[in-house]
Amino acid sequence: MSILKTKLKAGTFVVTAEVAPPKGVDLQGVMDTARKLSQIRQLSAINVTDNQGANMRQSPLVLAGALSREGIEPVLQLTCRDRNRMALQSELLGAAALGVENVLMLSGDHPRFGDHPQSRAVFDLDSVQLLMAVEELNRGRDLAGCALADAPAFFAGAAAAPEAEPFGLMLQKLRKKVSAGARFVQTQAAFDAQKIERFASAAHELQVPVLLGVLLLKSAAMARFLNAHIPGVQVPANLVECLDASSDPLAEGVAIARDLVEKARDCCQGVHLMTLGREDLIPALLDANH
Repeated sequence: MSILKTKLKAGTFVVTAEVAPPKGVDLQGVMDTARKLSQIRQLSAINVTDNQGANMRQSPLVLAGALSREGIEPVLQLTCRDRNRMALQSELLGAAALGVENVLMLSGDHPRFGDHPQSRAVFDLDSVQLLMAVEELNRGRDLAGCALADAPAFFAGAAAAPEAEPFGLMLQKLRKKVSAGARFVQTQAAFDAQKIERFASAAHELQVPVLLGVLLLKSAAMARFLNAHIPGVQVPANLVECLDASSDPLAEGVAIARDLVEKARDCCQGVHLMTLGREDLIPALLDANH
C-alpha cells in the first residue's frame, strides 16, 4: 500500500520533494539525488515531474519505475498536454505494472511556454476528466467501458493554487477534482499566510488533505520572475524586499521557506518542497530550530 496514503490517513505530517527526469538517457545523476532524498527521515515520497514547464525530458514513467524498484516511493505526475485519452490510460496501466501507486493529475503548461513552442497541445482530457479516468481504472474499467484483466489501486492527487483569484472559481475547480477522485492536493507555491489559511480551511471542509507547496526562493530576481510570469503565484513585496536587502539571499530564502513549513504544520497535512537543485537544504527547511 502507498506509504503516502497510509501516513495521510494516520494524520502524520507528510513531506514530499521532487525530481525531474533527465534531458537525455542516463538516469544515474537523478537516481543519486533521489537516493539522498530518501535518506531524509521525514520524507515520504518523491514526485517525478512530467515535462515540467513544457520542456521536453525523458518519460517520467521510466524514472518512477526505477524509483519504485529501489523501494523509493514515487508520485508520478501526468499531464493532459501531451497525450490523448488512450495514451494517458496506457501510461497509467504501465505505471501500475511498475509498482507506482501515487499519481498526480495535472493539466500541464501550454507548449508555447516551453522549449518546443511549435508543438501541438493535445488536452483531449482536462485534469478533472483524467482523475475520473483513474477512478474508472481503479474500478477495473477503461474510459470506453471495457473491463481490465487486472485493476490498479492508484492513490490519486490533484493540484491547486491557494493564491489564485478569484478564490471562488479556484475552489469550484478543486471541488470538482475532489468529486472526481482526488484524494490529496499538492499546491502551487504559496507565500501569503492568510491565503494559505483560507485555502486550508476550504480544503478541510472538502475532507481532502493538503500538501502546501513550499518553493525555495534563491534571490529577489527569482521572486520578481515568479510574480511576472507564473499565474497563481505571488511573492509578497515585503519578502522581495527582504531578499533584496540580504547579504545572503539564499539563506534568506531558506528562512522564508522554513517559516512556510511551520505555517503548514499549523493548518495543512504536509508540505511539497520545491528546492530546484538544492535538495541538500531540505533538512534545514524542515528544522524549526535551525
